[in-house]
Amino acid sequence: MIHFDQVTVQYDDAAEPVLREVDLTVEEGELCLVVGHTGVGKSTLLGAVNGLVPHFTGGTLYGRVTVDGRDTAAHPPRELADVVGVVGQDPLDGFVTDTVEEELAYAMEQLAVPPATMRKRVEETLDLLGLADLRHRALHELSGGQQQRVAIGSVLTAHPRVLVLDEPTSALDPTAAEEVLAAVTRLVHDLGVTVLLAEHRLERVVQYADRVIHLPGDGRVVSGPPAEVFRTSSIAPPIVELGRTAGWSPLQLSIRDARRAAAPLRARLADTTPVPVRPAPAADPVTLLKARGVTVTYQGVPAVRQVGLDLRGGEITALMGRNGSGKSSLLWALQGSGPRKAGSVAVPTADGGKDADPQKLSAAEARRLVGLVPQTPTDLLYLESVKQELDQADSESGVSGPGRVRARALLDRLTPGIPDGTHPRDLSEGQKLALVLAIQLSAAPRVLLLDEPTRGLDYQAKNELIRIVDDLAAEGRAVVISTHDVEFVARAADRVVVMAEGDIVADGPTTEVIVASPVFAPQTAKILSPLPYLTVAQVASALPDDGTDPAP
Repeated sequence: MIHFDQVTVQYDDAAEPVLREVDLTVEEGELCLVVGHTGVGKSTLLGAVNGLVPHFTGGTLYGRVTVDGRDTAAHPPRELADVVGVVGQDPLDGFVTDTVEEELAYAMEQLAVPPATMRKRVEETLDLLGLADLRHRALHELSGGQQQRVAIGSVLTAHPRVLVLDEPTSALDPTAAEEVLAAVTRLVHDLGVTVLLAEHRLERVVQYADRVIHLPGDGRVVSGPPAEVFRTSSIAPPIVELGRTAGWSPLQLSIRDARRAAAPLRARLADTTPVPVRPAPAADPVTLLKARGVTVTYQGVPAVRQVGLDLRGGEITALMGRNGSGKSSLLWALQGSGPRKAGSVAVPTADGGKDADPQKLSAAEARRLVGLVPQTPTDLLYLESVKQELDQADSESGVSGPGRVRARALLDRLTPGIPDGTHPRDLSEGQKLALVLAIQLSAAPRVLLLDEPTRGLDYQAKNELIRIVDDLAAEGRAVVISTHDVEFVARAADRVVVMAEGDIVADGPTTEVIVASPVFAPQTAKILSPLPYLTVAQVASALPDDGTDPAP
């Protein structure tokens, strides 16, 4: 179905090719998982499948890419639209209509699908992706996760033979992600659709993959069965890391198979106590933000209902809940930039004076007290180069002040190697997010609110983000991370707050909250339950130095 024949892609401003002499064949009805660190060329590989590379992106493509017998060099993306459906990293970039129902029908209109067939496919897709209640909603009113599902649905209605998905679950809560992946799997097995899927949250998708395509970062592509590729790959989900730590052969890729294989490991760990993932917060932490009765409404519809919340210095809080539960609305209300119908927010000022409401301060003053990184990082990028953005952040933050670190140093810790002259809009989604994180962190706010910060970040970048928020917490700052990434929460958070329909329905220590819910439990906890282990690192520290477990 898809064939790469000695394909090399060289961009004009790059010293080395992004892809180098790639030979790859993807058969009909395969679900291929494309993995690799941020910026190694995954999007380029996917873009070559429907001709976006090089017809739209520029650069030079050497070799030949054919899809269903069509040479992409001779067929631009519009001539491949009936064969290849593409969902990019940012769903808003692909929307061309105003409402959910119109967006689902648009691609079929361009392909001249009969009206009766269009109506039937729209209804099927609304049900398939759980969008029926949103059919008449404006796209800009949807949450990030809802927009992601609409973007996938708009491609599915055209019934393409090849489906290219670039981080399709990055903005989805665990339940919604499972629904989308189940739908994609049905397309593969029931209709023989060929799927190429790039995803950083490998724990969600690895069990569905027929094949893994790994990009090590030097332009090469390594392809093979998932268990074989992950045995030596530089990037792997927790279930694979646990298998490596325990010495399993072959590696297990589903929770069911891993639980069976882990019986000897659970027996060895039965009398052990896991080391804490994070050190205990101070016995009497200082409250840095106090919210009472916060209420947010949009056109009379409540998004946040009478929420009370204390954020304490030295504590990292994870804010979780399904898409549309009110997490983003709450963060914007706490920061002061978003609407707030009722309630109060009080933050101690740096000079020890009267508590301030960020909503009543200037933007610069509010940013030094409460910083916010939004879901869409490009909202904060407006200059012509990465260097200009970083220099502007340093200028506004005052890098000579206490606790200040240059924005470039923070960016290099998150995603090293981004050239100064690169335009921010030309970065990958993960790189854009890393740039905005660096800009906001340079102000060293006493309270930092991060809205889906791990979206688009690989495991390496997440490790760096954990180190950064750890450092901020160690300095006595309060950090709130709104996320659907349960693996990140298990490693990074002291406390978990769960929202549903605008209310806080759970608030407590990470171990108690996420293990109590099968939806939010990390892979290690599911595999080793009822043992109280959350991360692979905890398991590794409890095993002998050889770190092996009898093979299943």
